Amino acid sequence: MTFVPILLLAIAAFAFAAIALRLPRPAWALLGATLMFGLAGYALQGSPGQAGAPKSAASDLGSEGAELVEARRAIYGPAPPSRYVTVSDGFARRGQFADAAGILRGSLARQPDDPEAWLALANALTEHAEGQLTPAAVYAYEQAGRVQPDQPGPGFFLGVALIRSGRLVQARALWAEMLEKAPPDAAWRDGLKERLDRLDVLIAQAGNQ
Repeated sequence: MTFVPILLLAIAAFAFAAIALRLPRPAWALLGATLMFGLAGYALQGSPGQAGAPKSAASDLGSEGAELVEARRAIYGPAPPSRYVTVSDGFARRGQFADAAGILRGSLARQPDDPEAWLALANALTEHAEGQLTPAAVYAYEQAGRVQPDQPGPGFFLGVALIRSGRLVQARALWAEMLEKAPPDAAWRDGLKERLDRLDVLIAQAGNQ
């Protein structure tokens, strides 16, 4: 009987996402499969009757995803994202980037002019590829910038992805162009200038080596 509350909780989570958050029907199967996979893992390895144990390293797997979500949200400000981005962020926070990308694709098929959804998709695709900048991720970054040209988020995160892929000079050119075109009173100018200065040091060190 110990697993009955867990099963009921999974059913409630599915109902909340499908009804309250209006998750698109194509994403139901993905969400259901994710919940069933979690239940199967819990049934095989869970020990609900035992006392709490110290946190293991595995519990921190989603921390980088959480930081990525928070960084993106900080750029877009206090206005909440779409419900699809919110659901997708839940997967991204746990490091489930393929699931996050799947939900965002369904969302963008219905709302192709959602800039934050495009950026969230680009980040999810990059993380799913373990930091490698894929053509699909580049396309998503470009679409985010096309929909909202004055938003620095797409260029900033694309620069980060370029750096992680070892393309430092391309990242520098991108950020330098952003600074050149930015309004003098843009709140993000100083932060990007600081990062650009750090990148110059990194490029110089790479050249010396």
